[in-house]
Amino acid sequence: MNKTPARFLMCPPDHYAVAYSINPWMDPATWSQNDRAFAKAARQEWVALRRALLALGASVELVPPVRGLPDLVFTANSAVVLDGKALVARFRHPERKGEEPHYEAALRALAARGLLGSVTTLPPHRVLEGAGDCVWDESRNLFWMGYGPRSDFAARTAVEDTFGVEVVALELADPRFYHMDTALSALPGGELMYVPSAFTAEGRAEIAARCTAAERIPIADHNAGRLAANTVCVGDTLVMPGCGDDLRATLQARGYRIVVVPLPEFLRSGGAAFCLTLRLDRRSDAHAAGARASAVA
Repeated sequence: MNKTPARFLMCPPDHYAVAYSINPWMDPATWSQNDRAFAKAARQEWVALRRALLALGASVELVPPVRGLPDLVFTANSAVVLDGKALVARFRHPERKGEEPHYEAALRALAARGLLGSVTTLPPHRVLEGAGDCVWDESRNLFWMGYGPRSDFAARTAVEDTFGVEVVALELADPRFYHMDTALSALPGGELMYVPSAFTAEGRAEIAARCTAAERIPIADHNAGRLAANTVCVGDTLVMPGCGDDLRATLQARGYRIVVVPLPEFLRSGGAAFCLTLRLDRRSDAHAAGARASAVA
């Protein structure tokens, strides 16, 4: 049986800019020196990423861009989505809180079209920045959740209650890797590609306990600085913002096809390929089993 084509949510970068600084990557002063050229280049990069996904057979839904919300383009932060259910994000920094109602409206519009089954919100006072801090691991049927810089450890319970799957919460220890999706990618073959220095000793031990040595692919500093972990997986193809020869050889030896889409203007905000997309069609083991049972019946 063929799998359902991948479906992503993206937001055109009409108003993207580095207008403030809420992580070490962001330098508004540098952006302002050549803002028009940077914005034009960002548009070209975003279009190239969208085209790459469409060429792989994916479909792309769009969030309308909004003036004054430059980071709305990073749709991975909009929600956690699994089994047709969306849990809307709540942001830590006031600079991004204005995105919340626009993301919720976009998700509810998708639900009205039948592309999502339900849209829910977090309990009061819980902070969780969407799939940016909740990376789905299909092979292990769990979420890897980052906490500390941008999301609360206590949000773990809300994710477990909403989706009925295990959530492994790991503290992020390096301010450069402020979201889980900048530090870890769960690959389709069961490997975990990750930046060891982004995690505490306890976090690295948790990863080692759940992934064999053969399944772990550490990302060296020269690739980590390209946000190589911020990868979009479509089948056996990895769409990456950058990939050194060493990492490319490792991944190709495991059967992956590498498509590099450079995203330097988005790196200025600490974001890349995964950050610019939200996967809408992820399914848990329980949901997939139920669908198979219904088909047989």
